[in-house]
Amino acid sequence: MSSQFEITEEDKKIASFAALAIAIHVLESGFPSPVPGIKPGFANIITLLVLFRYGWRFAAWVSLLRVTAGSLLLGTFMSPTFVLSLAGALASLLTMLLLWTTVRPWVGLTGVSVLASVSHVMAQLFIAWWLFIPHPGILVLAPLLVTAGILFGIFNAIIASSIENRLVADPK
Repeated sequence: MSSQFEITEEDKKIASFAALAIAIHVLESGFPSPVPGIKPGFANIITLLVLFRYGWRFAAWVSLLRVTAGSLLLGTFMSPTFVLSLAGALASLLTMLLLWTTVRPWVGLTGVSVLASVSHVMAQLFIAWWLFIPHPGILVLAPLLVTAGILFGIFNAIIASSIENRLVADPK
């Protein structure tokens, strides 16, 4: 007997990757940050791996489940933190989609990671300005946040690439 809500292998993979990304997201929320808004985004390593192994649709599910479930676990759902996190995730996913469907052969994991990270930061800055702090002074943070986004984008790509190489070498 088949149910309309049958759980597929694809659903199980998405749930497993999302659970891992959520756990990393929650752990990372406890890291101190010398500057508000600067976090390494280690959960995005999972999104990158999923993107390159299973495609954009899988990555979108993992990312959006991470943001939503992570905010529920941290008690920030529907707060400014959630709005900023969701805006960053959506901008990052849109960037990944554009890269994936247009220039994928020419942009590798590092390029995708850096461009997605920068779009994440820029979306958060825009939403922070538009909804919460409509003052041009917020733009003073842009160079620092974009630089951090580039550096963490590179760092996360290095980690994701290392994991991917190990998975390819031992596909168990």
